[in-house]
Amino acid sequence: MNETSLGLLFAALALLILISAFFSSSETSMMSLNRYRLKHLKGTGHRGARRAISLLQRPDRLIGLILIGNNLVNILASAIATVIAIRLFGDAGIAIATLALTLVILIFAEITPKTIAALHPERVAFPASIILVPLLKVLMPLVLSINWLTNGILKLMGFSPDRAGDDAVSQEELRTIVTESASMIPSRHRRMLVNILDLEQMTVNDIMAPRNEIYGIDIGAPDEAIMRQLKNSEHTRLPIYRDDINQTEGVFHMRNLSQVLDGAQLSRSRLLEAADAPYFIPENTPLNTQLLHFQRQKKRLGMVVDEYGDILGLVALEDILEEIVGEFTSNLVEENEEITRHPDGSTTCSGTVSIRDLNRQRQWDLPTDGPKTVSGLALEALEAFPSAPACVRIEGYQLDIEDIAKTHISRLRVTPLDAGLSALDTPARS
Repeated sequence: MNETSLGLLFAALALLILISAFFSSSETSMMSLNRYRLKHLKGTGHRGARRAISLLQRPDRLIGLILIGNNLVNILASAIATVIAIRLFGDAGIAIATLALTLVILIFAEITPKTIAALHPERVAFPASIILVPLLKVLMPLVLSINWLTNGILKLMGFSPDRAGDDAVSQEELRTIVTESASMIPSRHRRMLVNILDLEQMTVNDIMAPRNEIYGIDIGAPDEAIMRQLKNSEHTRLPIYRDDINQTEGVFHMRNLSQVLDGAQLSRSRLLEAADAPYFIPENTPLNTQLLHFQRQKKRLGMVVDEYGDILGLVALEDILEEIVGEFTSNLVEENEEITRHPDGSTTCSGTVSIRDLNRQRQWDLPTDGPKTVSGLALEALEAFPSAPACVRIEGYQLDIEDIAKTHISRLRVTPLDAGLSALDTPARS
């Protein structure tokens, strides 16, 4: 090497630095690839994605190949740089070569190529795989030998190099992926996907219409009352019960109305015959499970019952779909009549308004892990039924009870507190 011209040595050194940059960028780009996008591209027949996946199936071999190549060229570059420096500067050239080569490799063979590879992993990894795949086959004996030694050390440390990484995504991770995909998924579709993920955390109790709000037909009522209910009903399906909602005998579909009329008279026997058998749902059934049950049972409405068989409320398929796609127009109109916003940021609402509906409309964060209605939330905090208007603070919100009926709170005013106030203040009663 002492007889080799300096020009040839400089050319060899530059070539080795380029090769080192190739290995450095290949390592970073391969490790930065999105595994799920790779699988998608592989499914479309992308050759670069197929090569990259084959290399990443055994990351220990890929890293071994890259490190072997990178260290070989760096050591050889160090030797050539030392020869050049000694020729130019004598014995002092060793220190000069060490410092200069360190800076050159750091800038041109490490930081710059790795930064580019991290910013554009696919543009670097796919072309690099054209070289890495055949190079791995050529150097496989050397790679296997070194990996055999390193794998033995890993096993002694309690690691299993043969065990592939788990590519499964948890629900929270998937929610983060969907939330951060703003540039690729429209905001409405993104909300729908997040709502689907949230179905597992919600039960039928969260969205059911409570039993006191169930609009049904008492088969024991006079004909005039039943006909009036059928005429004024805004619902497609009506529960039919006898004296009490717990005695539900069927669900009547309004499309069968002509079948139960005998001229201008109502036929109760035909009404019962036209009704479908009632479908009962255990309380605390997760919404994702109930959605599948509705599909399998070919049902669209069910009665929620507790462990004693008493009916707690009613859930329709549309209620679950609203949790995914958002409120339908008819429900929005109804809620606007119960919820009134004020310029100071507060909201007046009926005590029976669902906490989830209020949170959704006002973008609030009232607690939903306890009571389901606003009045229930106030009563839980007060720990007693108020005899007069009262005020209570709950997790950053102030609830002013404005109107009280005999057995329930009929109207409240909810005001978000300033950030400086305590999130859990002592309830203030009056």
